[in-house]
Amino acid sequence: MQYDVVIVGAGPAGLAAAIRLKQLAAQQNREVSVCVLEKGSEVGAHILSGAVMDPRALTELIPDWQELGAPLNAPVSEDRFLFLTEQASYKVPNFMLPACFRNHGNYVISLGNLCRWLGQQAEGLGVEIFPGFAAAEVLYNDDGSVRGVATGDMGVGRDGKPTAAYQPGMELHAPYTFFAEGCRGHLGRQLQERFRLREGSDPQVYGIGLKELWEIRPDMHQKGLVIHSAGWPLDHDTYGGSFLYHMEDNLAAVGFVVGLGYSNPYLNPYEEFQRYKTHPAIRPFLEGGRRIAYGARAIAAGGLQSLPRLTFPGGCLIGDEAGFLNASRIKGSHSAMKSGMLAAEAAFDALKSHRNRELVSYPEAFRASWLHDELHRARNFKPWMSKGLVTGTLMVGIDQIVFGGRAPWTLHHRHADHETLINKNKARPIDYPRPDGVITFDRLSSVFVSNTNHNEDQPCHLTLKDATVPIRVNLELYDAPEQRYCPAGVYEIVRDANGTSPRLQINAQNCVHCKTCDIKDPTQNIVWVAPEGGGGPNYPGM
Repeated sequence: MQYDVVIVGAGPAGLAAAIRLKQLAAQQNREVSVCVLEKGSEVGAHILSGAVMDPRALTELIPDWQELGAPLNAPVSEDRFLFLTEQASYKVPNFMLPACFRNHGNYVISLGNLCRWLGQQAEGLGVEIFPGFAAAEVLYNDDGSVRGVATGDMGVGRDGKPTAAYQPGMELHAPYTFFAEGCRGHLGRQLQERFRLREGSDPQVYGIGLKELWEIRPDMHQKGLVIHSAGWPLDHDTYGGSFLYHMEDNLAAVGFVVGLGYSNPYLNPYEEFQRYKTHPAIRPFLEGGRRIAYGARAIAAGGLQSLPRLTFPGGCLIGDEAGFLNASRIKGSHSAMKSGMLAAEAAFDALKSHRNRELVSYPEAFRASWLHDELHRARNFKPWMSKGLVTGTLMVGIDQIVFGGRAPWTLHHRHADHETLINKNKARPIDYPRPDGVITFDRLSSVFVSNTNHNEDQPCHLTLKDATVPIRVNLELYDAPEQRYCPAGVYEIVRDANGTSPRLQINAQNCVHCKTCDIKDPTQNIVWVAPEGGGGPNYPGM
């Protein structure tokens, strides 16, 4: 199938790019064919974010979004930032908060619902969207430029052989292919290696975000209330924090982010999230309420200095595929959308003028945009906070309040997250409390409310470069940290009846597609690839 632009991923970046291309075509009375592939069963099925949204990019893209019914229904009414100890909380006075933590004019939203709405707008403009089709392979021309992508075959059994339900994948060709898979996209990772897009950039650094959606008691609900915290239950040397966002209809999004550069192999981000909910400042919001949904997703938090080169012959990276998240603001939706819009404008001009195969005007437009200015002001946030809560808080205050984010220095990330674990013999084991089934929950019951489902008769999409490494290296040196950093119980060390002969069991059907294993595995032996399209979580209102 031939198109002018193929977009991989129906998140905010991919959909904004598709809409912008069609808008420009309509304005100039030209035909531009645009296709969007989405591996989730529907648009929004795999979308997970906090989320407090800055509507700046949405307003640029669709100025009348309010009249058209965009699901931004809970304007932020109050900001609270708390420092937590095990039993106490300390609120930062609002006048002392840096501008990056102030959310006046922003909205508490479900990003999944916004993407569903954006998908409707895109289809109304003539964009073809194919949900349930995972892009499995990058296609190349004879000159090495990207030709498009191929979707994965359907109905392939676990043994790699076609079943009775077999359907071959399809090839989608285009002069330009946009990769908008989100954080740690498996095709984007291949492209960064093939075209050496990371040369000259800092290592990308990541966090894992875990989120639950709750229906809370009306007397505890305050529409538009935004609460962030730092401190307990993490120690002061581990980067992370929480959010509690009050949406409309007595709904609240509660979540926790842990930087994946942590060093203790016994740390379990999921269990830290569950402990956080028991804090005296947080628990009252949830008591008497009901958990509706759960999910997890990695986020690229390196900022400006970790951005790869954005373009290559025949395509580009947009959204969190590249890493446009503003970690200081805990926001990435508006920046993802803006990156997609900038890439769309570059591609439209290139299609019109038949210029060369690399969209060089896209990174040029980015450098001249408000998005670059915003990320430049935020560039030192993550490096400072990685130095510990006390030092980081002090230096971020100086960086953001005294210098306004324009300090005459740029700090750098020195290590990739998979390089930071220490040997298990030097680490402190962590004793996590058992879940109570009311406020705190085990991982398997959480996976159940993520509506995750995979056809079990398919090749495992969590692949190992060397099947001996999980026991020979990970278990021996780090006590198999994949058992703990996975938020869905995918990885287990199982033994025979005598407690010997350990082996790694991969429960791939539990996978919520967060990509944490692909990032944090200390030997980089685990490689996440796309499973059969339509599988994975089905997040409602996340």
